[in-house]
Amino acid sequence: MASSSSSRQMKHQVFLSFRGEDTGLNFTSHLLKALKDTGINVFFDEDTLEKGDQLSLALSQAIATSNLSIIVLSVNYASSKSCLAELSDIMDRKDTEGHIVLPIFYHVDPSDVRNLGGRFKTSFDDHESEKLDQVQQWQTAFVEVGKLKGWHIEGGKFDRPETEYIKDIVEYVMKKLMNSKSGSAAEELVGIDDKKRTILRLIDQEDSRVIGLWGMGGIGKTTLADAVYKEAFTKFEDHCFLQNVSQKLEKQGIQSLRNEFLSKLLNQKIHIGTPSISFTLIERLNNKRVIVVFDDVNDPDQIDCMGVKYFGDGSKIIITSRDRQVLRNGGADKMYEVKKLNENDSLQLFSTFAFKLLNPSVDYRDLSNKFVEYAQGSPLALKVLGSKLYTKTKKDWESEVEKLKEYGQPKILQILKRSFGELDEIEKNIFLDIACIFKRVSKKEAEEVLSCCYKGAACGISNLIDKCLLDIDCKYGEYISVHDMLEEMGKDIVRQESKSIGMRSRLWSPEDVDKVLRYSKGSESIEGITLDMSQIKDKLRLHPSVFENMLSLKYLEFYSCNFDKKLLADEHDIVSLPNELRYLRWSYYPVKYLPSSFNPKNLVVLNLSNGNIEQLLDDNDHQPIVRGWCLEVMKLFYVFVAQDLVNLRKINVSQCKNLRKIANLLGAINLKTLDCSGCESLVELPCLNRLTSLEFLELEECYSLKEFPELPNNFSDLSLQETGIEEVPDSIDRLTSLEMLVLSNSMVKNVSSHISKLESLGLLDLSYCPIAEFPEIPRNLRVLELRGTQIEEVPFCFDCQSSLTLLDLSYTSIQKIQCNMSISSSGDIKTVDVPSSITRFGNLVRLKMNYCNSLKLLSEVPPDLSYLEAHGCSSLEKVTFTDQNLFELPDDIFMIFSNCFNLNQDSIDNILESAMFKAGAQVETRTSLWEIGWESQTFFCFPGNEISANKFEFQSLNSSIDLKIAPNWRVGGGFLAFAICLVADLTDCCHYKNLECICEYQLKATDGGNEKFKTKWYDHEDGDLDSELEDFEFMGDHVLVLFNDDMVKKDEDYVEASFEFYIKGHYYSWKEVKDKTDDIEVKKCGVHVFYVDEDQFDEMSKDVSGEGQIDETSNDESDEDQIDETSSEASDEDQFDKTSSDASDEDQEKFNFDEMSKDVCFVEEDIPDPIPRRKRRKPT
Repeated sequence: MASSSSSRQMKHQVFLSFRGEDTGLNFTSHLLKALKDTGINVFFDEDTLEKGDQLSLALSQAIATSNLSIIVLSVNYASSKSCLAELSDIMDRKDTEGHIVLPIFYHVDPSDVRNLGGRFKTSFDDHESEKLDQVQQWQTAFVEVGKLKGWHIEGGKFDRPETEYIKDIVEYVMKKLMNSKSGSAAEELVGIDDKKRTILRLIDQEDSRVIGLWGMGGIGKTTLADAVYKEAFTKFEDHCFLQNVSQKLEKQGIQSLRNEFLSKLLNQKIHIGTPSISFTLIERLNNKRVIVVFDDVNDPDQIDCMGVKYFGDGSKIIITSRDRQVLRNGGADKMYEVKKLNENDSLQLFSTFAFKLLNPSVDYRDLSNKFVEYAQGSPLALKVLGSKLYTKTKKDWESEVEKLKEYGQPKILQILKRSFGELDEIEKNIFLDIACIFKRVSKKEAEEVLSCCYKGAACGISNLIDKCLLDIDCKYGEYISVHDMLEEMGKDIVRQESKSIGMRSRLWSPEDVDKVLRYSKGSESIEGITLDMSQIKDKLRLHPSVFENMLSLKYLEFYSCNFDKKLLADEHDIVSLPNELRYLRWSYYPVKYLPSSFNPKNLVVLNLSNGNIEQLLDDNDHQPIVRGWCLEVMKLFYVFVAQDLVNLRKINVSQCKNLRKIANLLGAINLKTLDCSGCESLVELPCLNRLTSLEFLELEECYSLKEFPELPNNFSDLSLQETGIEEVPDSIDRLTSLEMLVLSNSMVKNVSSHISKLESLGLLDLSYCPIAEFPEIPRNLRVLELRGTQIEEVPFCFDCQSSLTLLDLSYTSIQKIQCNMSISSSGDIKTVDVPSSITRFGNLVRLKMNYCNSLKLLSEVPPDLSYLEAHGCSSLEKVTFTDQNLFELPDDIFMIFSNCFNLNQDSIDNILESAMFKAGAQVETRTSLWEIGWESQTFFCFPGNEISANKFEFQSLNSSIDLKIAPNWRVGGGFLAFAICLVADLTDCCHYKNLECICEYQLKATDGGNEKFKTKWYDHEDGDLDSELEDFEFMGDHVLVLFNDDMVKKDEDYVEASFEFYIKGHYYSWKEVKDKTDDIEVKKCGVHVFYVDEDQFDEMSKDVSGEGQIDETSNDESDEDQIDETSSEASDEDQFDKTSSDASDEDQEKFNFDEMSKDVCFVEEDIPDPIPRRKRRKPT
């Protein structure tokens, strides 16, 4: 098989043949560039000279030494004798050496190439008039290339851009080249290359003796196995591909097929008349290293009987099956699921059969996409549909599309039905139920409903998944999905049950359901009905006895995709329901009550969402019990008798606006879901504490519900937001498993102290409740939301040793948080004294105090806090911080004081001092963990328009700055780090989380070399519970202090640095225009340089690793070794006095700024201090 060219050293990968005057300066040149950009070696004849009718030796050699030729067939291609000579040589090598040829029909009709029509006829007539001997050979080659599959680029305004074609062509060429080592694959094997390489890698693994390929019928298992087999068989002593094993066994029997297989494998007539294989034959098989393929196996015994266990070491057995369990039981070492083709490969494969091209014609592109969508990546469907449509008119295509919407393609269905025929009766019924009725439900719900109809339903569903008749879509949870063609197959099986619609087992077509219901044509044969009410043409008024004859009806589903309620009933009539119902989903239930004759003993799911239901019997019938239902006056009042509700798993009465009361549910011992959301009139719930299976209770927007529900002790998540509940009672302590309690926007005024006993409670949300007292919280509570409440203080007895990680006091009138330390406040100043309470919150990560308009003092902010939001605290005057040397700092630090316009200068200095300390501490950690790596960032924001000269020695009055690095600081190498300060008008921004600050900077070394870097700041943590960010309403200029671990660089003798800063606002952070990204002007910028010498770095590394111990308070080092950032004499303690502002400017400034009016200010040649010492975190 291998041609001489396959072993020849290739000089070029691609030979490009084209007509220069047509495409040399446009399409071909762009294609050439794209090919070269991907690293493909292309032969491109730039001369394109007309040198007569003979092909030059150089061009012939270029073709011979290339793997693949691309022929750009343009309108004047055939007029060139040299082009035709190239094409003839290319096609000759295709036939004799397996050379790969890819034609591109550029602004020409492929049929004109095949038939020598149009301008091509004229060109060849001209050549014949010259009586050239090669004309006939050229014509033959030209016709043959027109029959090959390639790309048809029509041009014009309706065609795709040429860049898209080029992208597809390059991708196709790369795939072909990757497979050219073993010869070109067949052209219809689209999308198989990656799959083939995966299986070939498995073959190379020693532990992969038996390899299983599984997938649904028509997905390409046999094709893939064949492609792998053809590439791998030469590496083995003997080989055999046994196709259609299941069918052959039915026709021939096991012994006959085994004899046939062993005869092919051993190249000798073998006849074994016994069930077992003789010892002599076993010895022969033991000495054979073989590769065999067993195609379409449906029973593991079919594998064992072939003697595969006797094959020699290194043998490979490939098995294809539609059933994954067959492969498991058959001893497969590795299993590979053959999945559907992607959209691009599907369109390409469809086009090869529908147009004999690699892309659809412009006029047929939309129709082609519809067929591709129907096929859903099935190669079989794509081939069958494409072949059927070849040469058909556009009208035929449109007719076929309409036909497919209702009926599948017979040839495809016939193949798929083989899988259905192998199922047992229960599996067949489960498949038909899902394909016709339950395609949109979760796997869990399907199992629950079907288990009440069939024994072993869960196992049956798993078997159907293994057999590739069902699939699981995990995108939004485990939902059952069915391939459209398999769905059509199931529906076609049901259609064939009877010509009479009313005699079929399942109804899904809106037209069919309409007929049966409108004319009461139902029968006992009907087991399931599903209807999208919006799809019936005219409003349908149901007769009270419409379901009386449907005694076997198990599934009834009426829904509407667009809120169109065309299914009506007389409000005084009772529509009967059969007692066999397992699944009742009737959205917009039109009548006031359910029928008294209905016994819900089999019911698993009851869904009456958005219904008009009010009551079950007339008001005059005072609470009669009717086989499981009971009516109380005024509105709906269910009383389910215990023995009639054991199957019930789910009740959904959401948005039933008239529902007032739900009574006794004691019999529903298996109830898992009760959804009453939006039941505005609901005033009472039954006692639910004995329903131990209850997992989900939804009561949102039950505005009339006043009492806290009685729930089982094992209930974990409870959402009661937007209810009328006024109190959390003492009985809350019974919910020992409660993990989340949400009462936001409810009417809660009092929370029992017993809630503190709930050790599992992790989240308590009381946002916007009229509660006035701070609740007693459990020690393990992690999230406490109190925003918008009437709480004014945190009590003295508040447990400061809690596990709280998030505390939200935004929009409150908080006055004082009492703690063990006595704090005085003057006059009537309202304070948040975070001093001795918050500092003891060892786990607190986020403190939110936005829009606390009474807040004036925020003191002793803990240094280990990651997020502090105090936006819009209009009265806030003073902010202080605790001694930061005593604590470990978090990785990310965000301190937001935006719109706090009352802050005094001391507080601004303290905020800035804290920011610089935290940045310095992060520099220290980053350098000490240089080899390990460590990510951190600092983001401080406060009102202002000035950059501190004390802290940022380099400043500029715009968004860019250049600076010189101190030349005499180095002792023996070390690190540089940069802290940033920006001034910008944030008026258009709505939240700091939507700000992206960008720094592009360049460092220049003494040898003239430049290195470029880019750093970004943004909050990548999702710390908010709200789905949307609150509106912060920034106003005016703000100062941003920024540091990022990316801005720590190992010093490579850098002498200069230049910085450019940008601020972008993203998405919904803009008030006026949504989905917008725009720049925010940086008005000023400043940079501070941290210098860390190698000796200090070594000390840090020892400290972090435990090899050495640094005395954080010691000042034994000399002034020369320990350089102070603020003065050459000040101690560390003096550097970070958080509250003092008495030091003179001369003591605090590091550098003199004599030219602040200039655009950029440079530092004098002083050596700045290294970073301050603090407690360091050891790496984990």
